[in-house]
Amino acid sequence: MRKAPEQLLRDARKGGEAAFLRIFEDHHLPLFRFAWRLTGSTADAEDIVQECFLSLLRSDSSFDPARCAIRTYLFGAVRNQWLKRLRRREGGGEVDLPDVRTPEAEAVRGETAEAVARAIASLPDTQREVLLLAHYEQLSLAEIAEITHLEIGAVKSRLQRARATLRETLAAYAPDTERTI
Repeated sequence: MRKAPEQLLRDARKGGEAAFLRIFEDHHLPLFRFAWRLTGSTADAEDIVQECFLSLLRSDSSFDPARCAIRTYLFGAVRNQWLKRLRRREGGGEVDLPDVRTPEAEAVRGETAEAVARAIASLPDTQREVLLLAHYEQLSLAEIAEITHLEIGAVKSRLQRARATLRETLAAYAPDTERTI
């Protein structure tokens, strides 16, 4: 019988290694992908995800299973950690452009994949995070709204603007096809 996420978390907070590993295995990969796509850095993504899991285990964690699912909370925590890092970099005057190479682009070394990655990376942060959550992590609009602390209408609007920008930016790569992103 599989334990409920809330029970797993209670067990993990009491030092239960098996419970923590179950939570980690269930959520690590999608959280890492999201963090990596936001930062463009494997090291930053690993640090962000580690911090999110550590904060979840703390007794003073703000996670409340009555308010949202653990998955939604963790995606929100990744977003918050990324925003903190972004603010620190901007405040320090540091210009650190993310490496926009995706694993897919490295594997096939395709011009189109690199163009898509550059186009996504060039989106405004507010549009990029919504696009990544919707398309790469397959989250619902309601989940995205909860993670980003936005109304569903604002999520839809940002997603629509991101898609329109990508459609325009990448039009040269699909000249004879209907452009639906």
